Amino acid sequence: MKIAIYIPKTHLRNDLRYKGMIRELAGCELYEALSAQDLQAGTDFILSIGGDGTYLSAAEIAARSSVPLLGVNFGRLGFLSDCPPEKAASALLTGRYLVEDCEVLQSVMDGEEPQYALNEIAVTRGGAAMLGVDVTLNGEPLPTYWADGLLVATSSGSTAYSLSVGGPICTPDSQVLIVAPVAPHNLNVRPLIVPSTARIGISLRSRNKSVMLSYDNRTRLVSRDTRIAISVAQFSLKRVRLPEINFISALRSKLFWGEDVRNESI
Repeated sequence: MKIAIYIPKTHLRNDLRYKGMIRELAGCELYEALSAQDLQAGTDFILSIGGDGTYLSAAEIAARSSVPLLGVNFGRLGFLSDCPPEKAASALLTGRYLVEDCEVLQSVMDGEEPQYALNEIAVTRGGAAMLGVDVTLNGEPLPTYWADGLLVATSSGSTAYSLSVGGPICTPDSQVLIVAPVAPHNLNVRPLIVPSTARIGISLRSRNKSVMLSYDNRTRLVSRDTRIAISVAQFSLKRVRLPEINFISALRSKLFWGEDVRNESI
């Protein structure tokens, strides 16, 4: 078995849990890969070593290569990187894992290569002025959003930025996109769920010359004249997870979904 290790935080190499996992994988061909160029032919898995931020960075490499990605949790929340290091090796060596296809967002701007995101693509104001966001859905214009920004999220990203701005929780296998304003100044706008086949166009109105554009955990400034086309990419992320770690259990244990003293067993 050939396994690529994505470990950008070098201090984790000295973590005893990491060393123990590597010892268990001693019979496999292991190598480190921090970019798509580092990925070797015939790789069976990529292990993301860190937290959810690390997982999002590794996801871009894994999705484009179609190599299954397992998130080994050395972070805090561990919603995406949900596999404990003590269980990672045995799961891979015994085949006790599941592989899920997660949709990936694609963003296209004139004259640039497409950019990709697993959770969400967002535009937010680049200064103090409110941002006007014009959105088209399959060519049909929606009312202008006046807000701090707007995001388009996948079902995988429904528990990330989208959740914090009031978006709905969607199970990962839901083939939908979420269009959600960030701190809207319109009291009558709400997050909108659309099919994942939708083509979403975004143009901007701002007194500031530039706005912030983000793809998951990567950000850049773009001109207020930028037009952005968002759709689901033609490839997906192959996410590896353990059978006992599922979406509902993660909601309950990590986000404390439904936490209520009345639900406590007596």
